[in-house]
Amino acid sequence: MWVSIACAALFVHLNCLGITAESPWSPQAAAKSFSRLPGLHDLQQPVVTPNICGVDDVGRVPCGEPGIDDAQCGAINCCFDGQQCYYGRTVTVQCTIDGQFVLVVARDTTLPRLSLDSISLLGGSDAPCSAVDSNADFAIYQFPVTACGTRAMDLGDYVVYENKMSSSYEVGVGPLGAITRDSHYELSFQCRYAAMTVAALDVQLASNSPPMPVAASGPLMVELRLGSGQCVTKGCVQAQAAYTSYYGDADYPVIKVLREPVYVEVRILGRTDPNIALVLGRCWATSSPDPFSVPQWELLVDGCPYQHDHYLTTPIPVDGSSGLQFPSHYKRFVLKMFTFVDHDSMAHLQEKEEMLSQQDRSLLINLL
Repeated sequence: MWVSIACAALFVHLNCLGITAESPWSPQAAAKSFSRLPGLHDLQQPVVTPNICGVDDVGRVPCGEPGIDDAQCGAINCCFDGQQCYYGRTVTVQCTIDGQFVLVVARDTTLPRLSLDSISLLGGSDAPCSAVDSNADFAIYQFPVTACGTRAMDLGDYVVYENKMSSSYEVGVGPLGAITRDSHYELSFQCRYAAMTVAALDVQLASNSPPMPVAASGPLMVELRLGSGQCVTKGCVQAQAAYTSYYGDADYPVIKVLREPVYVEVRILGRTDPNIALVLGRCWATSSPDPFSVPQWELLVDGCPYQHDHYLTTPIPVDGSSGLQFPSHYKRFVLKMFTFVDHDSMAHLQEKEEMLSQQDRSLLINLL
């Protein structure tokens, strides 16, 4: 694997070793990286490299893995002070095995010093092309070789990825001319990877469970039914036994005594998405099949029992212990049987208040 770096008319070819990179950038990610650039030159000003390794302790950026020795540090062209391996006062370009550029830019690369805030790549200076870390003296960039405007070239045995770093500068414009006092720096850099071999792969797939349903919008069908189950053993809980069986069409009209519990269940039909949850907003009863007819009596308001009823509707929790495949598709509640009365005379609408049938006193439960 090779790194080629071009600055103005200067071309340098370095023989390098690959590293395994981590994201975001870390010194360890560059431990086994390619070599940094030697002293490159500004297009107009010489690089300040009388002492590349003269970096203050506070501003140092670690290079390599912890515990790296002098020889290993020198092999990746970083500086070593006997205890620590760190980046020098220049520009370092590294290519990682997982296909990322690592670019470490020192402020002292040029004279005058380079403004680290002015650096941009071919793809601009926004993420992921912005610096992943920085201090007063260094800016660190890490990005995929396919990002930030990188150009790819197929050279037979190698695939070359090339990008360009440049710094902007401020220009003062006068009536008879324009000047700048900022350094201008451009650097073209490359990563070369050995071409990958394409081979056929025979894969045998094991039988797996089907994937979860894809969420999609659409109409929901709901069904309201009355539980008919009865407790037949000692210690049985009627609120649970009631939902073991349900009244069918042939069972209507269903006769109930006033104040007798009526076990109601509402469920979603034809859906297998476990992310769907049924929520009841308003439930009410009418004396005719028309859900908007009067009289009406509230059972649930905003999903809660109607507070002006002396016999509050009681919600019954439905969870995993219910044995249902999709518990969130169900809502259950219990109401105490009642009959409507005439609004003016306050008399019962039918003669026998003890019994209720579809023929003489219809109680229709409506949902909204």
